[in-house]
Amino acid sequence: MKHKKVVAIIGLGYVGLPLALLAKQKGYEVIGIDKDSQKVKKINSGISPIYDKKLIMQVKNHSIYATTKFSELVNADIIVICVPTPVKGKTPDLNPVKNASIQIAKHLKKGQLVLLESTVNPGVCEEIVIPILEKQSKLICGKDFHFAHCPERINPGDTKWHVGNIPRVVGGYSVKCLSLAYKFYSSIIDAPIKKMESVKEAESVKIVENCFRDVNIAFVNELAQSFSKLGIDVVNVIQGAATKPFAFMPHFPSRGVGGHCIPVDPYYLIFYAKKHGFKHKLLKEVRRINSQMPHYTVDRTYEALNEAKVINGSPPKIAVLGLSYKKNIDDTRESPSYEIIKLLKQKGAEVRIYDPYVKDKNNAKNLSEAIDNADAVIVATAHSKFRKITPQTLKKAGVKILVDGENAFDKKAFSSLGILYKGIGR
Repeated sequence: MKHKKVVAIIGLGYVGLPLALLAKQKGYEVIGIDKDSQKVKKINSGISPIYDKKLIMQVKNHSIYATTKFSELVNADIIVICVPTPVKGKTPDLNPVKNASIQIAKHLKKGQLVLLESTVNPGVCEEIVIPILEKQSKLICGKDFHFAHCPERINPGDTKWHVGNIPRVVGGYSVKCLSLAYKFYSSIIDAPIKKMESVKEAESVKIVENCFRDVNIAFVNELAQSFSKLGIDVVNVIQGAATKPFAFMPHFPSRGVGGHCIPVDPYYLIFYAKKHGFKHKLLKEVRRINSQMPHYTVDRTYEALNEAKVINGSPPKIAVLGLSYKKNIDDTRESPSYEIIKLLKQKGAEVRIYDPYVKDKNNAKNLSEAIDNADAVIVATAHSKFRKITPQTLKKAGVKILVDGENAFDKKAFSSLGILYKGIGR
């Protein structure tokens, strides 16, 4: 069924592009706005700027109009902000949200609904975004235009959970704002939409979700470091604990935490709470533990090099496989791989880099070239293509050591063929 309303989506990245395509499929007219002219050109040509099998087909088959011109906002009934909210030096960088708000305000007209999906700390909407919109436009929120916050939920590369079926929460500036936002999201998402009591509650939900994950990951990362000294396989222990059918949720250790949410969102809460007189000691320690995991991974690598008596005066040849922060995607935001590579180079290693999804960052042409006669292979991202690596593959290539950064391989199989295996807590 065709909707007569026009949706403008600002930011056509990992959040905005899937949302734009979903709205188009649900019958809305869609205007996509992005400052990257090359990205806009690709989308208008039916080419996805993001490597994702589903997105590639959707962009090809469900054309949306993309532009760099914010003046197109005058044609929209609903405006959705989906710009990044990064952290710089552990401090939230709200400039993308502020800049988007300024551009919207220049073209804001009465009756429009403005939605923010970008992750922000509690208070940003009412203390920063809405004041910008009102000051620049001379319009009053809740009276002349409407505003709500629906924090994005998306899991790139997930074949089950996607933007169209993940439950959402929404908080509105007023009762009417909430009603309009709820109506829009209910029309495009085939999942429950929970109405929050306030915008600030909606802002808090996303922060809490990712802080929860960060805390649990830090717990198992610390266990991994402890158990490796105790001779206990932490993965087997976690799997054993997971047999309890209640009050336990398994999280697994790895070479570090990446992506645009978990390594970023805790800093938003730490920063905001500090401004209001509270210090988050636990979250700061959690961030410290998780941000140190690339160091631990490199330490494990050099432990193995010394154990195998590989270091003999010449720089060790080390292959780092995987640059994206998770398997089977091309998203490298906050990826631990970059820190691992930097640390290896600081130690004087000859580093070979290969990721089939991030080809412009590789210095090896293919997997075979990357691992050929390497002293050690670090699997930093467990892409499906890398999971096919066998002990025989490494043996044939002359590789002596496998550092399993995501505990994705059978350690016994590699050890039995003479490959020194080092996992994270294994």
